[in-house]
Amino acid sequence: MKMKKYLLIIAAFFTVGMASAQTPEVTKEADGTKILKGFVSKQQLAGDTSFAWYAQNRQGYTPYPAALQSFKTAKDSIYILAFGGTWCSDTKFLLPKFYALAEAAGLAENRITLLGVDRAKTTVYGLEKAFNVTHVPTFIVLKDGKEIGRVVEYGKYGMVDKELGEIVSGGAGK
Repeated sequence: MKMKKYLLIIAAFFTVGMASAQTPEVTKEADGTKILKGFVSKQQLAGDTSFAWYAQNRQGYTPYPAALQSFKTAKDSIYILAFGGTWCSDTKFLLPKFYALAEAAGLAENRITLLGVDRAKTTVYGLEKAFNVTHVPTFIVLKDGKEIGRVVEYGKYGMVDKELGEIVSGGAGK
């Protein structure tokens, strides 16, 4: 029963996440930090001057070659669910690089769902609880409706793209 509930949650978030009317909750802190909570698109990050870090942290990045190949090979069979905080320094550093990897591999945007979390690391619909997310960023790789692995923050050895590539290719995270 637990697995059935898990699969229903996955189906629901992809359906809801892809709905164009879905907009994140926006709050601003006293220091001007803009926080997005809920379903966030890459375009919202790239196009908002509040998130200048997005473009800055993509500059000069080259994806790990084996990870790029793994993503290219699996681009039609995987989904990535990412949790991140627009206030979080780790998310600011890693998320732009993840999107650069995904783009270079040809992973379609509708195969990526980004959920923004607030400082308490909560998001819409309690999805952080459903997916047991306690740290951000967290990148969850899904195949056939099942999680095949995840990378939390900088992962096991500080190379998120390499570790994601291993999960996608079946070399880790099973």
